[in-house]
Amino acid sequence: MDLNWSEEQRELQASVREFLERTSSIVHVREVVESDEGFDRAVWQRMAGELGLQGLGVPEEHGGGGFGFAESVLVLEELGRVLYPGPFLASAVIAAAAIAASGDEEAQGRLLPQIADGSLIATLALFEGPYGDDIATTATADGDRVRVTGTKRYVLSGGIADLLLVVARSGDGLSLVAVPADAPGVTRSSLTTTDRTRRLATIELDGAAGQAVGTLGAADEAIAHTRTVALAGLAAEQVGAARVCLERTVDYVGLREQFGRKIGSFQAVKHRLADVLVAVENASSALTLARAAISDSSSEAYVAGLTAGAMCSEASLFAAQQMLQLHGGIGFTEEHDAHLYVRRAKSSHAVFGEPHEHREALAVALAL
Repeated sequence: MDLNWSEEQRELQASVREFLERTSSIVHVREVVESDEGFDRAVWQRMAGELGLQGLGVPEEHGGGGFGFAESVLVLEELGRVLYPGPFLASAVIAAAAIAASGDEEAQGRLLPQIADGSLIATLALFEGPYGDDIATTATADGDRVRVTGTKRYVLSGGIADLLLVVARSGDGLSLVAVPADAPGVTRSSLTTTDRTRRLATIELDGAAGQAVGTLGAADEAIAHTRTVALAGLAAEQVGAARVCLERTVDYVGLREQFGRKIGSFQAVKHRLADVLVAVENASSALTLARAAISDSSSEAYVAGLTAGAMCSEASLFAAQQMLQLHGGIGFTEEHDAHLYVRRAKSSHAVFGEPHEHREALAVALAL
């Protein structure tokens, strides 16, 4: 289990950071989140064309780079730093992982090349209520198609996706069904959330026709793996955002003066920033273990993913809140970026389940 970054991986990280500084600064993000789609499709296509980011984790035989989950984590950390609002996590990481884990070679050959070149945006439609395993949506064979009926909530990038990977129940098992987002019987409703940089949608399916990805009723393991990847991927974004919050706050307290002194020299401020640093480094360590376990297909991946999900979620919210507080009055204004990081941290805190839910799942997994 390799926990260190190679020189090539560090070069990838530097390239992604430089690209995002040019194309997706926080100023640009503020502008595009007010658009109809909420992200910049031109930047999305440049990510695929210039850097091949959407295809990093896709096998070479399907048009991707053939890299592992570790490289995706590097990219996600950088995207988290700028609060990137596009569907990278939903499509290039989670949806691609679900298709790859299905073992369906026909679906892989048909869908993964399109995900890799950015021409297809896919998303996983899993949750139907609060975080949990209750799946009431049904999938029924109808000739060479599958009919799906049910309601999915909190779907990442659900309003802009071209393809919905719907998790549904078939008999005693779960199925993964690829349903075109514009298919008859599909209704999409955008949700109003506190976070303008991450859009969610409710998807209603009324007999919508799709194709099974894998065998009907036999996708439980693939979906469990995909959920672990989703948790770790989100954790990577959270670590990236938390680091920016810490860096920008340290810079600010080194400049802001009060009572004739830099406020960063006050012991109370030092203690708070030290607490943030400890939280961020602990979260980063948990993420490192999770990405290594997933990369190695380790039996520890599930536990490591839950641990990272809990720790990174808490660290991100804590760092964002301290950023806002330690910036004083300016931190509470619309013009400052602090509220954007707080909003993202708060929405990410719950999108795949809250930390206490991850810890409850951990307790069950470890028989505590």
